[in-house]
Parts: sequence; structure tokens; C-alpha cells
Amino acid sequence: MKYAQIRKYDVANGLGVRTSIFVTGCTHNCFNCFNKEYQDFDFGKPWTKKETQTIIEYLNNDHISGLSILGGEPMQNANDLTSLVKEVKQHSNKDIWLWSGYTYEEVIKHEDRRKLLEEIDVLVDGRFIESKKDLTLKFRGSSNQRVIDVKKSLSSGMIVIFEE
Repeated sequence: MKYAQIRKYDVANGLGVRTSIFVTGCTHNCFNCFNKEYQDFDFGKPWTKKETQTIIEYLNNDHISGLSILGGEPMQNANDLTSLVKEVKQHSNKDIWLWSGYTYEEVIKHEDRRKLLEEIDVLVDGRFIESKKDLTLKFRGSSNQRVIDVKKSLSSGMIVIFEE
């Protein structure tokens, strides 16, 4: 897996002050994607144990609310991210948010992606659609995207929208 950046402090991607990872690689090619260069699977630096330790260290800061995972397309890096998230969770109980162009319904049908889904707390799902762009929305760029409470959705068998 490769990544483009790690933000120690991020206030735009999830509730509170968060640490964010931007992985690279995405085949969706959404029109007017805000991270176009991150679509290339060869862009960025290889993820190593050092980056994992850095994330764990950041999350141990009392001012950090949780981890946000964006891209690129995190679900196209599902196996590596599942391992990373499991390791992070051994050292931190902070919540984990993930942004994906796949819908929840698409993710749960794919074994590797579902495994990653089961490890996170909030999924912002759906491809960015330029014609549905809405700058007033929190945590998403277009009105078709949803902010989903993953734990409640998995336990109830129906999508539960995240409430702050």
C-alpha cells in the first residue's frame, strides 16, 4: 500500500481534531475529484511499520479524537488497511472514519472490503457526483453520499445514518 500524506491534526475529516491518512490508488475516476493525483496506485510512499507507529503515537495524544482514512480509494487497499486498523485498535480505542466511493451496499458484498468495514466506526460512502455537489454538507462533497454509523448498521441489518 502507498500513501500520499499523513495529517497529524485534521479538523475537516470527521468529528474533532483527528489524525488522517490519505492512501493512493483509485479506479473510480470521479469527475472533478479533489484528490486526482491520489488515483495513481504508484503515487506516494510505501507504507511501513514506521508509519504505523507514527499513527499510533499521534492517536495517543489526548487532543486527537480519532483516525480518518481517505484516498484515493481506501477500499481498494482493504487488505493492507484491515491489518493496519487492527494493529491501531490494539493501542487505541479512538473511533475510525473511512471515506469510500463504494456504497455501503457494495462494500458488504465484497469479502475483503467487508472485513475492513467491520473494523471501522463511520463510513462516508458513495462516489462524488459533481451535479450533486453541496458545499454546505458536513464531511462529504455531494448529496448522494451518506455518513453511516457502521456498528449500528451491521448489528441492525439496515443502514443507520451517523448522528453527532
